Amino acid sequence: MRRWNGWGDEAERLSVPPTALRFLEERLGRGCPQSSAGLEDVLGAVPASRLPLHPTVDREPRARVLHARGQGLGDWVATRSGRLGAVPDGVAWPATGQDVRALLGYAAAAGARVIPYGGGTSVVGHVNPLPGDAPVLTISLARLAGLLKFDEVSQLATFGAGVAGPDLEAQLRARGFTLGHFPQSFEFSTLGGWIATRSSGQQSLGYGRIERLFAGGRLEAPAGTLELRAFPASAAGPDLREAVLGSEGRLGVLTEATVRVSRLPERERFYAVFFPSFERGVTAVRELAQARIPLSMLRLSTAVETETTLRLAGHERLIQALERVLAMRGAGPERCMLLLGFTGRKTLVIAARKEAVAVAGDHGGVRVGGGVVGKQWRRSRFRVPYLRNTLWDAGYAVDTLETACRWSGVPKLLEAVEAALEHALPEGGERVHVFSHLSHFYPDGASIYATYVFRIAGDPDETLERWRALKGAASRAIVAGRGTISHHHGIGLDHAPYLAAEKGELGIAALRDLCARFDPAGLMNPGKLV
Repeated sequence: MRRWNGWGDEAERLSVPPTALRFLEERLGRGCPQSSAGLEDVLGAVPASRLPLHPTVDREPRARVLHARGQGLGDWVATRSGRLGAVPDGVAWPATGQDVRALLGYAAAAGARVIPYGGGTSVVGHVNPLPGDAPVLTISLARLAGLLKFDEVSQLATFGAGVAGPDLEAQLRARGFTLGHFPQSFEFSTLGGWIATRSSGQQSLGYGRIERLFAGGRLEAPAGTLELRAFPASAAGPDLREAVLGSEGRLGVLTEATVRVSRLPERERFYAVFFPSFERGVTAVRELAQARIPLSMLRLSTAVETETTLRLAGHERLIQALERVLAMRGAGPERCMLLLGFTGRKTLVIAARKEAVAVAGDHGGVRVGGGVVGKQWRRSRFRVPYLRNTLWDAGYAVDTLETACRWSGVPKLLEAVEAALEHALPEGGERVHVFSHLSHFYPDGASIYATYVFRIAGDPDETLERWRALKGAASRAIVAGRGTISHHHGIGLDHAPYLAAEKGELGIAALRDLCARFDPAGLMNPGKLV
């Protein structure tokens, strides 16, 4: 069962060792655990639906509450406190594209707004209804989840857009293939959601971001059906796939998608290298990215994130052993960890690893522990979000944000974002623990991914205000530093105020025109994106 007011499966628990909690207490003060509202109490406060009866629309409170929020920090405050605000007036589960068209007609007749819903993992407000006079219909794509076509020769697979990551990979692996798209939300996020938000998987360096993998599909819009045929390449005018990528449900409902798949790799390995400083690590990963050595993943942590990651894992003996070995080899307190992923044919993996380790060594990188650290990361890669549940119960809130910029701007922007977060809560003496890493890499730049931890307040409204102050300060620093406001989480509600700074006046006008062409009456996911 999915947890209704937190992350993931209700049966999953990720424990935090006492040493890890002491680590946070030293930096933030003792946590302030708060009781959470019960689901039954929340259901009792849901107002009557404003939608007319329809045979496939569930107007009962339970379905509506379970589809009212995503996984952003504001959503957590709402669900944990029981103060949900607006909820959809009904939820539908279409099984075909024709069902979706019928539901769009029903919504238009009822004067309703429509929110497409994939896995509900958005952290920036994509699935949240806005308060207003119009009723809201949420369309879940959970039943549009099968493998519809498979072209082994062309290595193309067509799925229903509601297919979740594990089901997509299981259906491909049964045929000897993989998509290779593994965001941290992989267990619950969906193919349609990845496309609608321009998602990036943890191994995008090798497999590519979702825009490289998305070959075509079908969009059901209020104005009609858009067929996107899959071509290897085309010079036939602007590529309309780009209109759908990142459209966040504003144009219509993506019902199916064709993706470029790869054969399962012969070998896949992950290793850790430690650098004596973050600056030397940045130089090494930039050279690796620009040399186009065939890696599938790079992830470089700052010294603070390196320490935090090891402390929260609670591996005291491993930490002590690492510290001794690294100190002997010149990596002291400012050491930074780099994770490297190698995927493909055995000979290619061996050659790439040799080249990558040599480049890292040129900048003081020390490879230790064989593949132990890499194996540990791989085992826990999709369990890390469960840490949010554990720390919330201990009285701490955890949130993340990300951006991307040119290599020449990376050090300054990372410093500015971390400083903005660290100083965003001056009143009341509240402290913030901030740590970052560089994740997705390109020849011309990289993504900066920051995590910040702060104490939950006794009043949910105060917790929300703390988060808004933190998010706003970091977002303004990103805009001032000429980073993109979102590298892979999309815009939603939370980033919308900052989009104009990136797109410009004419760009925003063009996006509004595009939305009006596909959705003349403004039914689709209002308030999101623009």
